[in-house]
Amino acid sequence: MKVTRKTLRVAAYAVCVRDEEILLARWVARDGSRRWTLPGGGMDAGEDPLDTVVREVGEETGYRAEMTALLGVHTNLVRHRRRFGRHRDFQALRLVYEGRVAGGELRPETGGSTDLAAWHPLARVPELARVEVVDVGLELWRSRPPTGRV
Repeated sequence: MKVTRKTLRVAAYAVCVRDEEILLARWVARDGSRRWTLPGGGMDAGEDPLDTVVREVGEETGYRAEMTALLGVHTNLVRHRRRFGRHRDFQALRLVYEGRVAGGELRPETGGSTDLAAWHPLARVPELARVEVVDVGLELWRSRPPTGRV
């Protein structure tokens, strides 16, 4: 019998753009590799997504942020093959907001999943080692689809 374990992770992210630059946090993977991501992260049980993204932006960048719009929702399903015919289905459900910096000072996160925060020129984003949510967030920010889906 094949057994499938299913995991759902709900997270909220912010697209903060000012002066043709985007705010990104550098995520550190378990294997030590580093890629840029939108500031944001997983929702705690019972937490409102808007509170999640504001909290995460603060933790990862040092900034106090205000969300100005819900840009959309993105989902990604990955099936990992395990031993003995087992599988693990992992679904990431991402709520993507437009945000603006309302205060605070840029600084890296300490003891978290990111190790650096920085502003990057929008034109240079394609050159960065980055995770998929950066491209998804920028597409939602640019196109603002009525369904909230790209």
